[in-house]
Amino acid sequence: MSMEMGNGTTVQEFTLEGFPALQHLGKVLFLVHLLAYVVSTVGNAVIITITYADSRLHTPMYLFLSIFSFLECGVLNTVIPKLLLIFLLGRQTISFPACFIQAFITVFLGAVAFLLIAVMSLDRYVAICKPLHYLTIMNLKTCSLLVTVCFTLPFPFITGPLIKFSQLSFCGPLIIPHFFCDVGPLIHLSCSDTRSFEMLTFALALFILITSLIITIIAYSNIVVTIIQLPSAKEKQRAFSTCSSHLIVLSLMYGSCVFIYVKPKQANRLDSNREAALVNTVVTPLLNPVIYTLRNKQVHQALKETMCRMKISR
Repeated sequence: MSMEMGNGTTVQEFTLEGFPALQHLGKVLFLVHLLAYVVSTVGNAVIITITYADSRLHTPMYLFLSIFSFLECGVLNTVIPKLLLIFLLGRQTISFPACFIQAFITVFLGAVAFLLIAVMSLDRYVAICKPLHYLTIMNLKTCSLLVTVCFTLPFPFITGPLIKFSQLSFCGPLIIPHFFCDVGPLIHLSCSDTRSFEMLTFALALFILITSLIITIIAYSNIVVTIIQLPSAKEKQRAFSTCSSHLIVLSLMYGSCVFIYVKPKQANRLDSNREAALVNTVVTPLLNPVIYTLRNKQVHQALKETMCRMKISR
C-alpha cells in the first residue's frame, strides 16, 4: 500500500519528528518512558489477569475495568515502542500502511474507551442509586450487549473515512510533527482539499466525546444526589470512594482529548498536541492500574491470593 504525492511520486513512508527540542535529553526521556511503559503494561495486565482468575471479581465493574485495561494495553503497545526509539535514536520513519494502521488503532481504541467510560458511569449509577435491582439490571446479557455496542458503534464511522483519507495526495517533506501517526498532523500533510474530512473528524470526535460526557454527567449527578441523602457518614465515604478513582481517570482523558480533537481546524496547535497526547498514551495507562488497585481492598485481597497460589504452584 502506497499513495501518490502531489508531484506524482509515490509515498512509501513518513517521518515521525517526535520532540526535537528535547532530543538532547533523549536518553533520560527514554529511560523514564521505558519505565512508565513497563509499569503500565504490567499493571494493566495484572488487572486483566486477577479479574479473570478470581471469581469474586466476576462482576460488571471489574469486567468493564479489565476491558478498559485491555484497551490501554492496546494503545500503549501501538504507540510507545516507536516513541522509545525516537527518544533513543532521534527521528523515526514509519511506512505508509503502518502509519494508517497506527492511526486507526489509536483512534478506534480511544473511541471505544470513551464509550466504555460512559458504560462504567452507568454501572456505578445503578450500583449506588438502584442497589436492590443491580444484579437484575446489570446481568451478563446486558453487560455483553453494552460492551458489544462500545466496539461496534465507532468501527464503521472511523474505518470508512480513514480509508478514504488514505487515498488522498500528500506533499513533501512528509515529516509528521508528532510521535505517532495521529489524524490531525496527517491532515496537515495532505495536498488535497481536506476541509470536508476535517469537519467530519471534528463531528465524529464531538459526537463520541459529548455523548460519553453527557451520559457520565447525568449518571454522576444522580449519584451525588443519592450519596448526599445517605444517612451515615461512613456510607457516604464508601460511596464516594468507589467513584473517585473513575472520576480521576475520565477527567484526564476528557481534558486531553477535548484539547486535541474538538476543534474544527486540525492544523492549529500541532506542537501543543504532542504534550496533550502524552497524557492519553503514557500518563492515563500508568495511573489506571495504580488508582484502581491502591484504592480498592477487594483488588488488594485478590492480588495477594493470586500471588500466594502462584508461589504454592511452584
